Amino acid sequence: MELSDALGAFRGKRILIVGDIILDHFVWGQVNRISPEAPVPVVEVQRESYLLGGAGNVANNIISLGGSAAIVGVIGDDHHGQIISELLKDNGIEQAGVFYDTRPTTIKTRVIAHHQQVVRFDREDARHIDGNMLRGLGDFIGQGIGHYDGVIVSDYKKGVISPRLIQTILGHTQAGDKFVCVDPKVGHFHYYRGVSLITPNLKEAQEGSGIAIKDVASLQRAGMTLLKNLHTQGVLITRGEEGMSLFLADGATHHLPTVAKKVFDVTGAGDTVIATFTLAFVSGASMVQAAILSNHAAGIVVGMVGTATTTVEEIKHSMTTP
Repeated sequence: MELSDALGAFRGKRILIVGDIILDHFVWGQVNRISPEAPVPVVEVQRESYLLGGAGNVANNIISLGGSAAIVGVIGDDHHGQIISELLKDNGIEQAGVFYDTRPTTIKTRVIAHHQQVVRFDREDARHIDGNMLRGLGDFIGQGIGHYDGVIVSDYKKGVISPRLIQTILGHTQAGDKFVCVDPKVGHFHYYRGVSLITPNLKEAQEGSGIAIKDVASLQRAGMTLLKNLHTQGVLITRGEEGMSLFLADGATHHLPTVAKKVFDVTGAGDTVIATFTLAFVSGASMVQAAILSNHAAGIVVGMVGTATTTVEEIKHSMTTP
């Protein structure tokens, strides 16, 4: 399959995203002075905005790329949970699998001045969800998973993803050989045994493999160790300005140099990578082709400030522009 054919097949593909739904709150302003109270900048606030973060941003990326997205997760029964619900509705993301809890909605607030992040503060309750809520999520997944072309697990370590939930997903997908891709978190790697692909960054790959990545040789050992330990079909390690490296179960390794022309903000880049890769693979692309398309998608969003998405047309433009 040609890369352009894979991109053209994104439309109509249905992806189920399971994970931690986060509200990204941005405070935009400018700095003209240092506080007389402490050596910190004074940000003069000009505007505020809200965007979908975490699993919500993955779903938003699927929509932006032309696919259909449904999300399964937990938000608070509060004002910020209502903002998330409205954002999901506005972006055309199916939210029947979103459950309301007494815990507060997870919020990440970033203060941005002159295209630079000044500070971030988080409000969250990251305890694992309780038995009733977990059963509800599992039942919803089991009843609907057959209607989707692929599954993305977006683990931000905010309480939704657990070994039991992963096993529920795998129990309903292995018979149909459905693609299950995971954006992992440190400390949870043992959860993911048997999934199709994981997409750790360098730090996560080091922690998950137990190997300090200092050069290409140690990178190779880390990738192959993750493949062996987790019994996956592939491991895609994102390496920031060095691009990304794909390790496959057949022993092949593919190193892709970055195509980013400028880097303003890496917020949400991993969400774009996993969304693009999953759509490409379920559209008929090979894993190598899916990684190439993901690399171009990541190169686009890191050139934007804030939680960003990209489109098929922008990826096509990136692939044809030197």
